[in-house]
Order: sequence, then structure tokens, then C-alpha cells
Amino acid sequence: MLKLSLDAVHIIDAIDRRGSFARAALELHRVPSTISYTVAKLEEDLGVQVFERNGPRVTLTAAGRELLREGRVLLRAALELEQRVQRVASGWETELAIGMDSMFSARALGADMQAFYGLARHTRLRVVQETLSGPWEALLERRVDLLVGVAGEGPAGGGYVARSIGEMPFVFAVAPGHELAQAPEPLGRAALQQHRAVVVADSARRMAARTVGLQYGQDALTVPTMQAKFDLQIAGLGFGFLPEPCARRAIDQGLLIEKQVEEARAPEIFYMAWRTGEEGAALKWWRERLLQETLFARLCRHLPQADMPDRQGKN
Repeated sequence: MLKLSLDAVHIIDAIDRRGSFARAALELHRVPSTISYTVAKLEEDLGVQVFERNGPRVTLTAAGRELLREGRVLLRAALELEQRVQRVASGWETELAIGMDSMFSARALGADMQAFYGLARHTRLRVVQETLSGPWEALLERRVDLLVGVAGEGPAGGGYVARSIGEMPFVFAVAPGHELAQAPEPLGRAALQQHRAVVVADSARRMAARTVGLQYGQDALTVPTMQAKFDLQIAGLGFGFLPEPCARRAIDQGLLIEKQVEEARAPEIFYMAWRTGEEGAALKWWRERLLQETLFARLCRHLPQADMPDRQGKN
């Protein structure tokens, strides 16, 4: 049986802050004899002296300081647990996991997170970034609760609700120094087959992986994120399709050249999605907020960007 109770730690904390048993009793609305008995009983059970008694004033011993230092951690944890249990009872989840395609930055949701914490600060948020089929797999395997800005219509079999939030065109681009930069257009399969493609790896663990813009047997440089693909294409290490908003900025800066190809990539539709039948208060808040706002435009403002040095030559 445990010899230490949270109530005893609470009393010791009050004594330390107030400087005496009597003042602690006033704060806790208890009679002084109850305070004295609890401390004496704890010291007897633990076999240590918690307080040095100097008349009405008391100070913690070395053992008492260690007990209170760790005990305050327990008090905070107990308080947080109480609040979380109350949240659950009222319908608020203890944690909400949001899945995003790795091409977007979580900064796009910064204002939403700030508003959410003002309403439900005891629900923890967790952001998970996956690529291509990865977000859908994370949703179906219950590793995330809400998908924000994911490509494709999702896997067959159902079990989720999806809402279209926007459509993104893609452009084929290469660095100015790449061999294909001066090649005649439109570029066909034969011309592309001779060069390296930069592709983003599908992060799905069990679902069939998607491959976009890669021909069978073609040399490929595989990277984990769209930002890495964007950076390496600017560096001239390969070619590929890029989201039009970020590619257009790089093209305007002279970092990339857009090329016409015979087999263009169709625009990609992006979705929000969540599992069927789940109606927690936090999930409902996020769904309602994001579906009512210009979510996709905000996501597109946080696509990969070129890492350009400033005019002073500093990185």
C-alpha cells in the first residue's frame, strides 16, 4: 500500500508556500490539528523528517525538498488528468491528430490552432505529415483523426467521409542548366526516358504506393518530401512535375524553366477527410471551421519555396 497520498503532498505544498501549519490550514480551509496530524503521520510512515520546526515557522528538510519537488510534478499531473477526464465527459477529445500531405506546411493552420487553444486548451493537437497514399492509410489505421489537404479520392472500401477543398495544376519544370532545358517541345517518352526524374516517395506502409510521373525502368532520385524534390530540381539533379503555385514563383525568378510534355499531368483534387461516425467536439470544431474558410488558398501559400540568399549575400 502506498505511504504517500496526493492529499499529503498538497498539504506539504501549502505549508511550504505559506510558511506555517496555521497559514496552510487557513488556505486549505482545514483545522490546524488536521494539518499537523497528516504531516506527522506521513513522517512516521516514510521514516523521514519532512520539516524542521522552529516555533511557528517551519522549513523543509533535504528529504522534504526532494519529496515536494517530485510531488509537485504529481500534483500538476493529477490536475491535468482531472481536467482531461472532465473534457472527455463533456465530449472533448484528449488528443486530436491532424494529417497533412507533406507538400504543405503546418504553418497554414497556425491561426486555426491559436483559435482552438483559446477554446479547448486541454485537448492536445498532433500534426502528422505523410505523402501520396500515406495520409489515407494513417486515417484508416486510426493514426490520425482528420485529413487536411490530401490528394486523390482515397482508397476503396469506405469508412470515411471526404470533402473536396480545391484543385491544383502541376507543371513540368527543369533547371536552366539541365539538358532538357533546350530540348524541342513537347517532350515525349523517348526524350524523358534518357534522363533522371526526381520523385517523392509514397509514405504508405501497407497500401499500394502511388507513383506519379515516372516511366518503367527510368532512373529516379527518390526523396521524402515535395520541398526536397523542389530543391533538387532547382539544383539540376533531375526533372518532374511540381505544384503550379510554387513552380511559377521559381520560374519567374529564373530558377526553373517550364517545358511542355506530350503526357501532361492532370490537375490533382485535394480533400479533407475523417472517419465515418466520429463526432468528438474537437473534430467537429475543426471540420466546421476549415470547411467554411478558404482553406485551400491558405495551404497553397505554404507550398515549398526556393531558399534564396538575400541581397547582401547572406544565407
